[in-house]
Amino acid sequence: MSKPEKDEAREERITMEIIVDTYGLEERAAGWYCYLGDVISYASDPIRARCIRERAISPLQMGDDVENVRQAVEDWHYWVDRGYEF
Repeated sequence: MSKPEKDEAREERITMEIIVDTYGLEERAAGWYCYLGDVISYASDPIRARCIRERAISPLQMGDDVENVRQAVEDWHYWVDRGYEF
């Protein structure tokens, strides 16, 4: 899979809202956990999403369906596809 082009607005949101003031793997993971938890809890426009890649840190299996919020899912896919890690 090719790396998506850099999206400055998305980079800014991820940096300033999701992983702000995080140091190290555990804190970045906690930042994403809190962000996704908050967005999902207060979602007014839930969508169905499907797991497209298994990861050791995720309980989801390839093909699992979940309800989520579009921007949060797109932020996560962008972050992973750009090669960022915890």
